[in-house]
Amino acid sequence: MEYRYIGNSGLRVSPICMGTMGFGTWSDRSESFRICDIAYERGINFFDTAEVYPVPPTAKLAGLSEEIFGEWIKTKPRDSLIIATKVAGAASGWFVPPVRHGLTAIDRHHIEAAVEGSLRRMGIGYIDLYQVHWPDTVVPLDESMAALDRLVQAGKVRYLGTSNDSAYGLTKANTIADYEGLSRFQSIQNNFSLLSRRFFDELAQVCRKEQVSLLPYSPLGGGVLSGKYNDSEMPENARFSEYLQQNNPRQKAMAERFLNDDTLKSTESYLKIAQEAGLAPVTLATAWSMHFDFVASTIIGARHSQQLNDSLAAFDVTLDDNLIRRCDAVHEQIPYPMG
Repeated sequence: MEYRYIGNSGLRVSPICMGTMGFGTWSDRSESFRICDIAYERGINFFDTAEVYPVPPTAKLAGLSEEIFGEWIKTKPRDSLIIATKVAGAASGWFVPPVRHGLTAIDRHHIEAAVEGSLRRMGIGYIDLYQVHWPDTVVPLDESMAALDRLVQAGKVRYLGTSNDSAYGLTKANTIADYEGLSRFQSIQNNFSLLSRRFFDELAQVCRKEQVSLLPYSPLGGGVLSGKYNDSEMPENARFSEYLQQNNPRQKAMAERFLNDDTLKSTESYLKIAQEAGLAPVTLATAWSMHFDFVASTIIGARHSQQLNDSLAAFDVTLDDNLIRRCDAVHEQIPYPMG
């Protein structure tokens, strides 16, 4: 296994990270254990979770993914794992998280409450990478970075990261950290896939210049790049099939963003490229997201352990320049299919 460093940190991780956001909803305890066991046996040492998981987030189930994952952690040597989790972002934005009665903020109180809850649920003494799930547009960044730094100084957290952030937010946060002598963000976890290339616009350059690593999530475009939505009928037991049937405006809007005429047309082209290259569509999409120099580890997910095979096959795939150019040509024909 060729491990990669996250930013300028001491965290050396597998180029694929196992995500846990469906543990407790899409995957029961036993299947979650099987997923983690297979990932671990294949050399994955990096696992990602969050205090609001599983999805779709609810007040009743929030924290369950960490609890299930915490049970699995006890079956492995703790030092062999790089564990990442997240503090829920502020309730002043696009989503009110179902924790702490929906009053969350990225301030000292909520950060400390969140980290203590995560440590307790997972039954561990420290978190390797602690991430802000999405930015707080109200609390000053210097207050947030100081509160996060206290966790590092207390030994509860080794390193810090952000998620769903902008070039301005990442640069501003790390500028404050540098000036104030605080721990800086070593990673950013953003949506990045063949269908979602916005990261190239500005953030890729920030990561390269500031030695920050991208941890891409949704490398399969929420499963769209598998091709399962290109059939004539909506697939059963699939995320966006379920979201479109539910009376939840946020989830419906998310489904329509990932699943539209442009994403399906783009996917059709990527399916052809994969077939001609002798690759499964999932393998192509995962390998593409791992290809770039600013990426440390691509976060994958699975409902069932059998779904891991094609994603993990990307460990053994290196995309040549011709294949990258063919993928780029699809984007040139339909730029930004997710908007």
